[in-house]
Amino acid sequence: MKRPPKDTEASARMITRRGLILGASQIGFMGLLGLRMRYLQVDQADQFRLLAEENRINIHLLPPARGLIHDRNGVPLAQNQQNYRVVVRREDARDLENVLLRLSNIVPLTQEDIDRIQKELRRAGPSVPVTIADRLSWEIFSEVAINAPALPGITLDVGLSRLYPLKGDLAHVVGYVGPVSDYDLSKLEDPDPLLRIPRFQIGKFGVEAKTEMELRGTAGTKRVEVNATGRIIREIDRKEGDPGNALQLTIDARLQNYAHKRLEGLSASAIVMDVRNGDLLACASAPSFDPNKFVKGISVPDYRELTEDKYRPLASKTVQDRYPPGSTFKMITLLAALDAGVISAEETIRCRGHIEMGGRRFHCWKRGGHGNVNLHNSLKKSCDVYYYELAQRVGIDKIAEMAKLFGFGQKFDVPLSAVSSGTAPNKEWKQRVYQKPWVIGDSLNASIGQGFVLATPLQVAVLSARLATGRSVSPRLIASVNGVQEPPRSGEPLGLNENHLRYVRKAMFGVCNETGGTGYGSRIVEDAYRMAGKSGTSQTRSRVVNNANAPWEERDHALFTAFGPYENPSIAVAVVVEHGGGGSSAAAPVVRDIALQAFYGGNPPLSAYPAKDRARISAQQEEYEAHIPPFLKQKSDRA
Repeated sequence: MKRPPKDTEASARMITRRGLILGASQIGFMGLLGLRMRYLQVDQADQFRLLAEENRINIHLLPPARGLIHDRNGVPLAQNQQNYRVVVRREDARDLENVLLRLSNIVPLTQEDIDRIQKELRRAGPSVPVTIADRLSWEIFSEVAINAPALPGITLDVGLSRLYPLKGDLAHVVGYVGPVSDYDLSKLEDPDPLLRIPRFQIGKFGVEAKTEMELRGTAGTKRVEVNATGRIIREIDRKEGDPGNALQLTIDARLQNYAHKRLEGLSASAIVMDVRNGDLLACASAPSFDPNKFVKGISVPDYRELTEDKYRPLASKTVQDRYPPGSTFKMITLLAALDAGVISAEETIRCRGHIEMGGRRFHCWKRGGHGNVNLHNSLKKSCDVYYYELAQRVGIDKIAEMAKLFGFGQKFDVPLSAVSSGTAPNKEWKQRVYQKPWVIGDSLNASIGQGFVLATPLQVAVLSARLATGRSVSPRLIASVNGVQEPPRSGEPLGLNENHLRYVRKAMFGVCNETGGTGYGSRIVEDAYRMAGKSGTSQTRSRVVNNANAPWEERDHALFTAFGPYENPSIAVAVVVEHGGGGSSAAAPVVRDIALQAFYGGNPPLSAYPAKDRARISAQQEEYEAHIPPFLKQKSDRA
């Protein structure tokens, strides 16, 4: 049936309207889509390009070379050596147990090693390398490389590892490095990302620990291209990090080596200090240990051997251990009395071998007594009764004040582990620590360096250095950082009466160089290098013991400190021999021998020693020369 023309026209108008609406809608949608595409492709292009790059490019940290450490003459104390190692990344490892089993046929791996590897893989990120074994020989390293196709996920790496060429000589000074532990990380609020690298090594002890930030350096970066699964396709570029700062210590490696050799077989310590600037020339604690074992990862038997040794090789005796200073403290008591005006150089005090005080008898070391003793002979002969009398006149507070002026009770700013401040006690200190009042017997004990008085060997050396110079010289261990010199620590004048200091120095000279002096048997014969010193013997028990018959642990500690040359002092020396008996017999010869090595920059002529000692010294020098490392045989800069 034919539609009327009117209906046809109406239908056409409706279709045209719908078409226009639909077309307009399509055009509007396409316009919005175009605007969105422009926004994404043009306006947001940089952001999406960055996201795409981040998905395709990974950045790995490159550990920097650790800063080197040398002695004052350029002798290397801590070096970096090439370290051949085998590593694995979690993202590349498929059947890790099977791979490790195959690898163990080439590289010795214990079950403990395998457990450690699996633990570190779980903790590390998928692309972070975990060390399977390091310090491999070139032969084993090459064999792993040859078998690499059969070891999926295993890669070879050449890094740097710490080496201490002088082994035990500087173990307590330079210290050692070790892998970062969870405990290390727990102590840091915002740890360096480098520390997250498994088995990354940081300073654990000594200078290595105390100057960690200077020695560590800054990380480099390596950009690598990865595929969709995160596997490395190629290395795009790398930027090496900045190595750590180079440190030069004030230590004289040859003198340090000799000090350790001289202390061999003893539980002892020795300090040699330049009195002009505070430089520590030697800082020896014996016995010592090989720090290289800690870098590699010390075995349980080796560590147990160190901890069970009664001579305590792990202890840094020079700055950590505190001893009653014994008669080396008498210079403090004497100066306190002179400064207070309660004694003169000429006045004598009668020593009958003891005094009675508070119903108790306080003995002199010489039971028969010294008779009438003046200032000079009180130090020369080390009369205890003389100092008991001074303690009653001057009082403990004045003595403690003088002790602090000479470094007692002070924690020195040196980058060594476990530095102790010792104790310079007074009335307030005892009340605060023990909740008990000070009594006169405490003062008498303190006057001769017993009782509550405690000092480190470093503090005893500082005592001699300040007596020699009249200045508040302080110890310095870092000579320069990256070639920039650190300031000397010669200190300010102590503000004491110079005549009082001369009295004490002259009496100390008598100790070493006058007949009857407690150090006369260990004197230096050469006039140009004569020393001034003081012996000390400190009790380790409340009762007096016979050192010859007592067990080693109950014998007295032996101390001796000195400075020299007397006319123009350059060094101060302090030696403590644990349970060595008498300071004059056990410690004084060691001080003399070490001082002469410092004066001459090597073995001194036999004419510098008393005739009775020359045969023994000659044999001692021959033995030392036979064992000294070749690179230490040149003369030091102190010759």
